Amino acid sequence: MTEDSAQRIRETAGAIYRAESRRVFATLIRLLGDFDLAEEALHDAFRAALEQWPRSGVPANPRAWLVSAGRFKAIDGIRRQSRFESADDHSDYVEAIADEAPQPWDAESIEDDRLRLVFTCCHPALAPDAQVALTLREVCGLTTEEIAQAYLSAAPALAQRIVRAKAKIRDAGIPYQVPAPEELAARLDSVLRVVYLVFNEGYSASSGQSLTRVDLSAEAIRLGRLLLELLPEPEVAGLLALMLLQESRRAARTSPTGELVLLNDQDRLRWNRDQIAEGSGLVERALASGRYGPYSLQAAIAAVHAGAETADATDWAEIAGLYDVLFGVDPSPIVELNRAVAVAMRDGPAAGLALVDAIFARGELKEYHLAHAARADLCRRLGHNADARTSYQRAIKLARQEPERRFLERRLAALPD
Repeated sequence: MTEDSAQRIRETAGAIYRAESRRVFATLIRLLGDFDLAEEALHDAFRAALEQWPRSGVPANPRAWLVSAGRFKAIDGIRRQSRFESADDHSDYVEAIADEAPQPWDAESIEDDRLRLVFTCCHPALAPDAQVALTLREVCGLTTEEIAQAYLSAAPALAQRIVRAKAKIRDAGIPYQVPAPEELAARLDSVLRVVYLVFNEGYSASSGQSLTRVDLSAEAIRLGRLLLELLPEPEVAGLLALMLLQESRRAARTSPTGELVLLNDQDRLRWNRDQIAEGSGLVERALASGRYGPYSLQAAIAAVHAGAETADATDWAEIAGLYDVLFGVDPSPIVELNRAVAVAMRDGPAAGLALVDAIFARGELKEYHLAHAARADLCRRLGHNADARTSYQRAIKLARQEPERRFLERRLAALPD
């Protein structure tokens, strides 16, 4: 094989790693029963691929090859370790994972493994922040540093949180499985919350140079589809609808140079109509059940935006009404802020500003850059330029995403002296 051919195979292996590594990892966890051993086996498998594939070529089923290679690398490692420790400590374990029977490593079984991994990472025995960190690390493959940056945490502290979560799964014997049907509904809330957090990090990255991370939002949508197939509950449909409707606007959310484009200024011809149609259908299905929750209501709001042919045609009265209902179901400051923006569009900026100032007066959202950005925009529209300047400056200081910061700086610079 020529050096050029070998280089192409190495590039192919790199692409397979980016696309398939978390799927292979999930199956290795099922086979090996240990997070850290599965991670080590994953990297051993890809090292073996980089050594062998340039000589033998890329196998027809790279996933299955990598799973097999990782399993046998792990077995070899355990056997080597047993030479220095009591063989009885390892023999049963090796026997369990070294079964030579054919394994169901097709695409469907590997996807099932990923769903098992999601429910394990979101087990209620783990603290909510540990669930999020573990899912982002083990299901989505983010580095500890990326997660720490996204959630304003020190990387060493977050790494310890992940280590403790893995130890609790191991020591408490938390099963690596999808819950039984009678347990599934109770476990679903934490899973939906984590999946939506993953989507949000992809749809609007919390920090960095890029506005979005398509890999994360695509992963969250894929997990949402799996959940809906597993449990066709209204809120599962609502969450998937919400993600699809938000994702439908991705192409229009940034300019060709990567700058932020607000919803009212977006080219709606660039919105993905297939995702809008699918999401709108799921919203109708969720609301018709009468058992809708916050995800379905947020999706209904997104559907109103998606149904408006122009920004001026947006039915702000309906959106404000839906926020009223949503606030009754999920009375959070973020929902209250979004409701204030909708009221401002329906009744004028003064009405919205009074609601935003009431939130700040209670001491809430003072560290949330979008709250200050919303206040700045309302002050700008009212001609209160000094107040707008102060709020823009505060929003810029708090923003951690470069496109958002640049947008706010342009708005600040455009204010009259």
